[in-house]
Amino acid sequence: MILMNAIVMLVTAAIGAGASDDAASPRWLRGNTHTHTLWSDGDAPPETVVAWYVDHGYDFLVLSDHNLVQNGERWFDVSPDGRLTPAKVEAVRDRFGDDWPVLDRTDAGGERMRLRTLDELKARFDRPDEFVLVPGEEVTSAFRMAQVHINALNVDETITPRRPDGVQATIQAILDAIIAWGEANDRPVLAHINHPNFRKSLASVNLAEMRGERFFEVYNGHRSVENERIGDRPSTEEMWDRALVARLHEGAGDGGMLYGIATDDAHDHYAANAVSIPGRGWIMVRCDRVEPDAIIGAMRRGDCYASSGVFLDDVRLEADRLVIDPAIVADAGEDETLTIEFIGTRVADGVPGEVGEVLSRVVQPLGSGEPSVYRFAGDELYVRARLTSSRPHPRPYASGDREMAWTQPVRR
Repeated sequence: MILMNAIVMLVTAAIGAGASDDAASPRWLRGNTHTHTLWSDGDAPPETVVAWYVDHGYDFLVLSDHNLVQNGERWFDVSPDGRLTPAKVEAVRDRFGDDWPVLDRTDAGGERMRLRTLDELKARFDRPDEFVLVPGEEVTSAFRMAQVHINALNVDETITPRRPDGVQATIQAILDAIIAWGEANDRPVLAHINHPNFRKSLASVNLAEMRGERFFEVYNGHRSVENERIGDRPSTEEMWDRALVARLHEGAGDGGMLYGIATDDAHDHYAANAVSIPGRGWIMVRCDRVEPDAIIGAMRRGDCYASSGVFLDDVRLEADRLVIDPAIVADAGEDETLTIEFIGTRVADGVPGEVGEVLSRVVQPLGSGEPSVYRFAGDELYVRARLTSSRPHPRPYASGDREMAWTQPVRR
């Protein structure tokens, strides 16, 4: 594992964001891997959803509707008091042209619209080196009251949800099915566990015991998922540290790193301050091509970070130090700051110390872009960084949210 992380960080150190306009050079791509449309429980036609992300400068998007990929023929009733209103249809016509909405009459004499398929959406929106739709699905299952939702990325056929006896068995059965699909189709795939605190469903042990996969949502923009600590129940970030100790020190699961991502989980695409809107959290991936296989490959290498508003130029491991280069914020005010915290767990005489300890903290002007450095003492089980801007999040998950970023954990 140490060797693997060294390789990851050597790749990461090769080039910073924006260093070249050459399409073959790795650069940071902004994407969201969790959002919903009228194909499942979203409130917007898929073309409306995709257009928002294109308009806001994203490089890739996964439409992760529940237990399906957007294939086949699906008609949706148009109703003034339904999820697809005449006004929404008219907005589609205004944006995409008179011939884009495919309309028909229902048996009851009303109107219905055919939902566009993934292939049709890709034909409309995919642009070489600019934007790509990555196929995906939110595989949605449960065991008793525990919700088990796992996103499958880069799969273009529906993965049937598994329902074995037990929460961990359900998680592993879904992960195994996604991995098996990728192997059978000779395609790189990725699975991430969604919103572990949703309805108090999962615990850090469930993240720790994963085998064959290593991703989960440390930040989810849906207001019902409870990213934060509530009472005695740890936050998703605390769960991350606990699971890392269990995996790296105690050998839980497959003993590998656990990587965190941020997502929108957007269902509400019209209101500005609804329960789950786009633009709250995303993943930044360093990649040399705007193509699904390349994006998934870079994420699998850990060459990515989670963000809700803070951007980085570089993350790199240099011998005995971890270096974070925040992006320069040209419009930063004199009083605006960026706090960089290096977080980890030390091990002394074979015993872990404080889990998720803040090992080092730096506060600097937000606009400076000054590198921040953590020098390894040699007793760290892992180190990751959390960056918090003094700027309020413009589309907050909760009152008081600040723009943030989370780098992936590394070992010296």
